[in-house]
Amino acid sequence: MAWALSGYHQRNRRKISGAIMTHSFRFGRAGLKVVVALVAAMSFGASGAQANERVHAPLGYQLMCLKTPNAPECKGGGATKVSVSKDVMVTLKRVNSHVNRSIRPQHDAGGADVWNASASSGDCEDYVLAKRRALIKAGIPAGSLRIAHVKTRSGEGHAILVIKTNGKDLALDNLTATIKPLSQTGYRIVSMSGANPKKWS
Repeated sequence: MAWALSGYHQRNRRKISGAIMTHSFRFGRAGLKVVVALVAAMSFGASGAQANERVHAPLGYQLMCLKTPNAPECKGGGATKVSVSKDVMVTLKRVNSHVNRSIRPQHDAGGADVWNASASSGDCEDYVLAKRRALIKAGIPAGSLRIAHVKTRSGEGHAILVIKTNGKDLALDNLTATIKPLSQTGYRIVSMSGANPKKWS
C-alpha cells in the first residue's frame, strides 16, 4: 500500500502522459494548457529541486484542486496546532478506524496519480484525504492537518495524515489502527504540506 510520491520526482516522465489523458478532458482546451504547464513545472521542480530547494505539492493533488478548488481538502484555515484532549483523541480514533475500514486498498490504474477524498477504493493518499475531510467536518482545524510523504523502513513511498499538536505530532495511517506519535512510526519524512495544504516543504 505504498504511495510513491517519489514517482512524482523520479518517475515523473512516465506519469506525464497518463496524468494528461486522465485529467485533461475534464478541463477542456484551456484546462489542458494548465495541465501541461503544471507538468512542465513539476519536471523543472524535480530537476532543479536541489538548486532551488523548492517542494511542490504532488501533481495528482494539484490536478484535484484545479477541478475542485473550493473542496475542504484543498484549503487550510483555523489553528495550526491542536491540544490533545480526550474528546480530540476520541475523534481521531473514530475517524481513523472508520476510514481504514471504508476504503478498499487499490493502486491507481494506468500509472495516473489520481487523488480522491470520496474514494470507495484507493491508495494511501485517498485514505489521507478522506480522513482530513472527516476531521475538518468534525471540528478539527484544517490548518493542523498535514499531508505527509514518508519513506517506510523498507524504503517504500507512503502517505499519512499528520496532526500538529501542542505536544507530539500524531500520525494517522491506513496501515495501522493505532494512532502513534509521528516520532514513533519509524517513517522518514520526505515532504509535508503546510497549514496551507497547497504549500509543501
